[in-house]
Amino acid sequence: MKLKIFTVLFFASTFLMGCTTSKEKLMPAGEHNMMEIWQGKAGEKVSTGQLNQRVRNTHIRPLNMHGQEKQIMLSDTYSRTQETEISQQFPRLPNPDMVMYIFPHLSQGNLPVPGYSTVFSFYQQVQYAMPGERIETL
Repeated sequence: MKLKIFTVLFFASTFLMGCTTSKEKLMPAGEHNMMEIWQGKAGEKVSTGQLNQRVRNTHIRPLNMHGQEKQIMLSDTYSRTQETEISQQFPRLPNPDMVMYIFPHLSQGNLPVPGYSTVFSFYQQVQYAMPGERIETL
């Protein structure tokens, strides 16, 4: 009986001692706030305007991506792979996508269905050109 009471008191006191520690003592505040840590430049003061400009500059892409694609393709043009051989001999014929908008409506159970758009290909399956067949428009 004494052992049981001792065990209960021991675990209760251990549990209560864990609650006496303060947050500041357990996890002291650092020198930097979360924004500085996120920027990876702790200690450097950056204004909101400078931060917004940095974000804009990182997300800007040139309007004409064709030049970059050509530069990337130049390094790949001299290598022959199975994929390039097949795509050159049997190119895919154009298969335009059609966008259809379904207006908001009620379902059979009179539940509202919001409007949405769906995309499907014009042709049911992908068609390939035969070797030597012209795929450009006349």
